[in-house]
Amino acid sequence: MSVQTPRRLLDLAGTSLLREEAVALSVLEDLPTELFPPLFMEAFDGRHIETLKAMVQVWPFVRLPLGGLMDMPYMGPLQAVLEGIDVLIAQKVRPRRCKLRVLDLRDTGQNFWSMWSGSSTQVYSSSWMAPVADGRSRTKQSLAPLKVFIDLSLKRRTLDNFLTYLSRWVERRKGSILLCCRKLSISAMPMENIKKVLAQVQLDSIQEVQVNCIWKLSTLARFAPLLGQMSNVQKLLLSPIPRSALEEQQQQQQHVVQILSQFLKLHHLRDLYLECPFFLEGRLDQMLRCLSRPLDNLSITYTLLRESDLIHLSQCSNISQLKGLDLSGVVLTTFSPELLQGLLEKVAATLQELDLELCGITDPQFEVILPTLSRCSELRSFSLCGNFLSMANIEKMLRHTARLPNLSHEWYPAPQESYSPQGIPLEGRFKKIQAEVLEILRDLGQSRTIRISLSPCPHYGSDICDHTEPIIIQHCRGNC
Repeated sequence: MSVQTPRRLLDLAGTSLLREEAVALSVLEDLPTELFPPLFMEAFDGRHIETLKAMVQVWPFVRLPLGGLMDMPYMGPLQAVLEGIDVLIAQKVRPRRCKLRVLDLRDTGQNFWSMWSGSSTQVYSSSWMAPVADGRSRTKQSLAPLKVFIDLSLKRRTLDNFLTYLSRWVERRKGSILLCCRKLSISAMPMENIKKVLAQVQLDSIQEVQVNCIWKLSTLARFAPLLGQMSNVQKLLLSPIPRSALEEQQQQQQHVVQILSQFLKLHHLRDLYLECPFFLEGRLDQMLRCLSRPLDNLSITYTLLRESDLIHLSQCSNISQLKGLDLSGVVLTTFSPELLQGLLEKVAATLQELDLELCGITDPQFEVILPTLSRCSELRSFSLCGNFLSMANIEKMLRHTARLPNLSHEWYPAPQESYSPQGIPLEGRFKKIQAEVLEILRDLGQSRTIRISLSPCPHYGSDICDHTEPIIIQHCRGNC
């Protein structure tokens, strides 16, 4: 027979109060602060609507992290909280005890609730208990708009009940409520519905934008003015934008200008991820000129670029402090290797992550960039998978990268000797190459984990090379 953990006195007190809801409502003004969170949790789980509504009006903390309780958006308890806020808004001066300034609907409040429920001993931030000033300054605070924080994930074609209700509630209370959003993710919703939702949001509160759906260039151009108002965006991710055979070159250029001109307003942009941005071919300089500050991470993947684009990239002052560079799928086979060498020299002092998968890099190009690569002293993660290199250059690479003190994640392609002339992986040769690599690592006397994979390569095409799990080769000092 299992022994149940006895309930805490705080929990028992909360349960007892909720049995007599009228009593609970009458004592809220004098209820000890430590009883509020457990009582609120009991009321929320039990859907004690009137108690929830009253507790919001005397909430003794600056922030109410409601999202930490909402595994699913229960409309009843949520409506009760919002109705309690309506009462607060209608009052010229908030109740003496109420410190509520932020309603947080994000899934970020677990530490707060677990600490008060006794399942965690973590100390909460003092910002939860920020004091309310007396007198005239207190009255000014009471008139300040209440902020509602939410992370928006627009992944349906129509608005769900939760978002519809919240949007209408905010719209009717303009000036009293500020709807703030740190993370915006769009994956399916039509542009008209996106505009309706974002019309209620303080766009300058958004710090991260992810567009995970496939838009036409014209659709992205319609979204661009909204993006320009998100002046505090730090991270921007745009997924593939297919070519349109029907779109004229002049019209396409107009859309590109509309989009890139908004980048001038993103003064805090640090991380830029562009997947299949075909519209940048021959126009990369236009985007680079619109960057307002140095980037930390730049990803331009699976697209065609011209030599002029790579020249402009290597000369751009706003990439000189890059920590992450990803050019996966940008075929560099026909480019002068000095262009990639110049780009790596530009970022060698700060670069921590470098991804050159499926770039069509061959032995002559690799030999040019290798000395510069070995000077990237901060490099932690490096991938060359999917390129066509010889075993001789794989060995050179292993010896050069051995000098990089911070490198801990290494992905390399199986050398060309692993394949038949028709590009078919040869298991016997591959096993022999594994043994050779292990001997090189032993010779270097280092503890390293190297991943060498047989993968699709630009030399033969992805329909010839097999997809196989990467093979981890680890050498440790001693007998490990």
